[in-house]
Amino acid sequence: MSKTPKPKEKEKKDKPKYSIPSNVRFMLRCAWKKEKTVLWLCLVTVVLDIASHLCNLWLSPTILGKVESGAPLKELFLTIAVFTGTLAVLAGLQSYVDTNTLFGRVSVRTYIINLIAEKTCNTSYSNTEKADFIEKCNNANSQTGSNSASTEAVWNTLTSLAVNLICFCIYLTLLSDIDPMMIAVVIVTCTVNFFVSKHVNGWGYRHRDERSEIGRQMDYPMKITESDKFAKDLRMFGMAGWLEDVYQSGERLLRAFVVRGEKVYILTNLTDAVLTFARNGIAYFYLISLTLDEGLSASQFLLYFSAVGGFTSWIGGILSGFLTLHQQSLGLSVLREFLDDEEPFTFAGGSVPEKAESYELKLENVSFRYPNTEKDIIHHMNLTIRPGEKLAIVGLNGAGKTTLVKLLCGLYDPTEGRVLLNSQDIRTFDRREYYALFSSVFQEFSVLDVTLAENVSQVLYENTDEEKVWRCLEKAGLTEKVRSLPDGLHTHIGRYVYQDGIMLSGGETQRLMLARALYKDAPLIVLDEPTAALDPIAENDMYLKYNEMTVGRTAVYISHRLASTRFCDRILLLEDGKIKEEGTHDSLLAMGGRYAELFEVQSRYYREEAPIV
Repeated sequence: MSKTPKPKEKEKKDKPKYSIPSNVRFMLRCAWKKEKTVLWLCLVTVVLDIASHLCNLWLSPTILGKVESGAPLKELFLTIAVFTGTLAVLAGLQSYVDTNTLFGRVSVRTYIINLIAEKTCNTSYSNTEKADFIEKCNNANSQTGSNSASTEAVWNTLTSLAVNLICFCIYLTLLSDIDPMMIAVVIVTCTVNFFVSKHVNGWGYRHRDERSEIGRQMDYPMKITESDKFAKDLRMFGMAGWLEDVYQSGERLLRAFVVRGEKVYILTNLTDAVLTFARNGIAYFYLISLTLDEGLSASQFLLYFSAVGGFTSWIGGILSGFLTLHQQSLGLSVLREFLDDEEPFTFAGGSVPEKAESYELKLENVSFRYPNTEKDIIHHMNLTIRPGEKLAIVGLNGAGKTTLVKLLCGLYDPTEGRVLLNSQDIRTFDRREYYALFSSVFQEFSVLDVTLAENVSQVLYENTDEEKVWRCLEKAGLTEKVRSLPDGLHTHIGRYVYQDGIMLSGGETQRLMLARALYKDAPLIVLDEPTAALDPIAENDMYLKYNEMTVGRTAVYISHRLASTRFCDRILLLEDGKIKEEGTHDSLLAMGGRYAELFEVQSRYYREEAPIV
């Protein structure tokens, strides 16, 4: 039984992995690598903002001083014109810089989006099935979704914070003659407000997992309604109402979550209102007393009055800036936790499999179970696939066929035992180099909305060997279909991107996937029910072609039709994650065991005398 985490343990878990300075350095590195102008324009923005604030601070007191001293009207107008012109120029420069800095900041954010996409595409396959990894990916993407996201808004925060810090020092020097007690009151009240806000505003980070779960519940029905895979079922089974109920349930949970958060955040607003009233009241009372007792001139009163107000805003700006930076740093921590998520497989740094004419695959006491489950899918299996052997794997649904194939392909690592390639543990290889040895077709297809030729070659058309594509299509039995299309190999597949795209039938799609596997021309071939959408006659014809195409190569087939695998050198019947029976098609029939029983059940339905059920 799992124990309830203690408060200290929970606090440790909620603490972000990366500090604010670390996250700032991360963003600086990204900008330096992708768009250096972001950094220079930030510096220019700081200089222009400080100049504008100082100009505004001295504008009214200077003009009022001229009036008090009885300066000539010409001098007064000249002073006004200089200040006005300076402010106009500064405003124009600020607008120009603000507009142009946006492009660079978007470019840096796009660069980070590409980092997330690269991580998602290249991560270990087992990660793509883990709920915590998927959640980290969703959270990372949320930090790059708009101009206000942490990966872009942080530049505004850093420039604003720099302006506030520099102006704070300037104003502190200016107010050095004022009673330190009054300055201390301003600093203390702003500081108290900052720490209260920091604690309360951390509520969202501490409850991020709950928010993500609600988001997934709301996103799921939306994805289903947008997917053509579910379009038929949605209509035939009347699922629209059910999906709407699921979405509305998520909306209710989200509404309740937001209400809880707002009740917490209102405490910050109340605290801020009380402290602001106290701070400003004390400051203004002191300045009025100073004016009445020591007879400050009107221009001096106005200067100090503006300086005290500005000093208060700089302190508030500094603390608010740090609070905002803290919140954005939490978002950047979420992003970096995803980018730096530890990979269970070896990639860069792993060894490269030696080139050989043929390869032997071996499972050595292999067991495998999925995370958070208690039962092995594969249980202490020993298997050797000899070089050039054609091996068929059959069995009922849930027997572990596809899992076994994924272990052989290196998409999973065993829970126990080892998978060996020519006697070397595949965990020592650069996994991408290991993948390059396989031409595979799995049950889940990845048809892209690109041209038919690019779907076969998996590279841009200008890098595609067109003659090789035609040869592969011929072997897959798809040539006639392709020649009947108006644009031939240039025909677009799918209708999400191109309006002239076509949709292939299930059988045609499977043949397209086979052509893709053949184009890769790898020494190891793995086919996971590649002909499930074909009729028995077409399937038998296809398997006869396989027998020709895989001469000299190691090949592994999974089929739900036992008769189709009779050409294989060896057949394995899996049951409950173990090899139940093993042999050729004829020897397994002669054995009269489970394979023969399943074969008899299947073959009955293809005989003319079979009863209609």
